[in-house]
Amino acid sequence: MKKLFIFLIISLFISACTLKKVGNHHGVHFLDKKQAKLSVNQSNKNDILELLGSPSTKSTFDNDLWIYIERKTNNSSLARLGRERIIVNNVLLLEINNMGLLESKEFLDLTSMQDLKFTEQTTDNQYKKNTFVYDFLSSMRQKINDPLGKRKRKK
Repeated sequence: MKKLFIFLIISLFISACTLKKVGNHHGVHFLDKKQAKLSVNQSNKNDILELLGSPSTKSTFDNDLWIYIERKTNNSSLARLGRERIIVNNVLLLEINNMGLLESKEFLDLTSMQDLKFTEQTTDNQYKKNTFVYDFLSSMRQKINDPLGKRKRKK
């Protein structure tokens, strides 16, 4: 009886294990196939929303920029200690003009993203000590510290 009980417990633990890899999928499924159905200067906002749904990110400058993302990962083999491996990483950039028509589209997949080059330049902030804002805030600080003006002023 004791051996049967141990056998049942061990078989429960083993049956809970699976050989399938766990996959995580975020964003729009099959973005590469769906973006092929969109055509520049013919598709409008309604077509895009019907086909892809609402965008992951919206940006409004001169034209609307809608960004759609698809990312699929799975856990790698036991030899790599189950680290996540990226299978699909797609980004679709859609620029929509003020009339609601698709003006341009750019599709980036995992291989094209590795070719992107980032700039090394930085922008320096130039703050001067004697600006209007600095003088105003200094006078406000002085009034808060000495509201009646009875302390000696530093020169």
